[in-house]
Amino acid sequence: TTAALRAAEIEAEVVFKATKVDGVYDCDPKDNPNARRYESLTYSHVLTHDLRVMDGTAIALCKENHIPIVVFDLSVQGNIVRAIKGEKVGTIVGGFCDVR
Repeated sequence: TTAALRAAEIEAEVVFKATKVDGVYDCDPKDNPNARRYESLTYSHVLTHDLRVMDGTAIALCKENHIPIVVFDLSVQGNIVRAIKGEKVGTIVGGFCDVR
């Protein structure tokens, strides 16, 4: 929530969320090998399906302020630079729903 609040205060263009997985899945990929990764999601889909990208307040703050969230794997070398350059890494929350 703090990161989303600060992003809104400074009028950030995007929030980057570095994680241990390469995006947002419909269920835990460690528990389910058939888990599907989303390329992009709406804020509402994240909230209604309890996908646990961030806490609900953070998602709502980003939604209200039109700040997309990029969820990507921090352990992949070069992902931070790719994300900053706007290249496709992980899942974008704030667009439309698309399951890969």
